[in-house]
Amino acid sequence: MRARLLVLGSMAALAACSAERPAAIPAPPVSPPATNPPAGMQYLYGSGEAAALSAQVYRALVGYAAAMVKARPTDSVVLAEGATLAAPTFAPCGDKPFAAMFDVDETVMLNTGFEYHDARTGKGYDAAAWDAWEKTGEGAVGPVPGADRALAALRAMGVTVVFNTNRSAANADATVRAIRAAGLGEAVHGQTLFLSGDDAMGSRKDGRRATIAARYCVIAMGGDQLGDFSDLFNGAGQSVRARRAATMQAPIAGLWGNGWFVLPNPVYGSGLKGGFDEVFPADTRWTAPVK
Repeated sequence: MRARLLVLGSMAALAACSAERPAAIPAPPVSPPATNPPAGMQYLYGSGEAAALSAQVYRALVGYAAAMVKARPTDSVVLAEGATLAAPTFAPCGDKPFAAMFDVDETVMLNTGFEYHDARTGKGYDAAAWDAWEKTGEGAVGPVPGADRALAALRAMGVTVVFNTNRSAANADATVRAIRAAGLGEAVHGQTLFLSGDDAMGSRKDGRRATIAARYCVIAMGGDQLGDFSDLFNGAGQSVRARRAATMQAPIAGLWGNGWFVLPNPVYGSGLKGGFDEVFPADTRWTAPVK
């Protein structure tokens, strides 16, 4: 399941704790509910800037895909088995039909209802709540700005849209309904929808990507996490700075906007890591002059 920021302390947990205390010991004060959503949620779900950025990404993706359909590339944009970030090789296309592969959550579909629940309760990510959301949340989702039009344009040019998401295979039917409710078209589990639990790799997506690339010439991929492009970005023990550097080293750096397309997500995920020393290296710091 998805990794999340613990946005606020759990009010319910605090209330339960105070109820167990002896009467002579005063309960700690309970913080009032937040008056505004966290900044990342304000940006992703509320700002025009995020909407414009997402629409920009999707416009570029459709233009790139149209050029690839015309050119008929030799290789897909899915890394081949045994590839490394330093020496990437790609699954061959042959005469396979074209496809574009997308993560779902915060890539093509906004989980607005769940994030409202998350922000208002302050509980942070909870597996049971997310499972309930997968099963019942189809009425409170929407398309990432530009995604609905982009997917329709891809299908119109003969490119199959394939979803590769870490939503649970046990909730496949509900995810199909949510994708449809968001205006993103139809998905068929095992054909154009691949989910966590479809193989033995858990939340890692390389196995599912290989299955998809064996059937299709994947000419574009979209995601909001580096793991939506390769599990190699999430190697054990990799530092924040090394992971960032890996995205900017040739030849991987040449894939961004050129087969691999990243959507913004400041709310949760693998990109929200790092202490001061990792985020702000010593040679980049500034201190205000003493007056």
